[in-house]
Amino acid sequence: MSRPDRPCETRRVEPYTFSTTLRVRFADTDAQGVAHNTAYLVWFEVARVEYLRAYAGGYQALRDRGLEALVLESFCRYVVPARFDDVVHVRARCRDLRGARFRYEYAIVRDDGTLLADGWTAHACVDNRTFRPTRVPAWLAEAISAAEEPSSSASSSSSSSSSESPSSSGSSSSGSSSS
Repeated sequence: MSRPDRPCETRRVEPYTFSTTLRVRFADTDAQGVAHNTAYLVWFEVARVEYLRAYAGGYQALRDRGLEALVLESFCRYVVPARFDDVVHVRARCRDLRGARFRYEYAIVRDDGTLLADGWTAHACVDNRTFRPTRVPAWLAEAISAAEEPSSSASSSSSSSSSESPSSSGSSSSGSSSS
């Protein structure tokens, strides 16, 4: 039986090329042991920095070459709460390189496979002295392209102690901060 309020949609879901593993710290939670909504954005940043370390020499490589990658926007859709001591995998991929801008997409998945949250962050490369936009350098675009190739088996994972498409049911925040 078809539901007219839910049209059928078919779309290609591309895999995440990178994953890093975290453990939900007590400091990330409220009195009920549920991870605070801001922790998810920190976990996005952890994945982003580790992604750059794995594929492009690290975030410091950008800074050493006179660049910063500012966060222009962030979005997170919360699906199921993460709790104290959960092991979570933060999956990341980089998309939409255009001029000075690029975007990371994320999925946070509990060790049992449950999708906890997904979202994205939009970035711009800027000169670290003037903070004026500058094109994504060729060396970085090439590193990201190589990491994101479908035939690439470069999927990486790292550990630290400490899905798939955003919708309007989450919360978002905007602002400029580095990484």
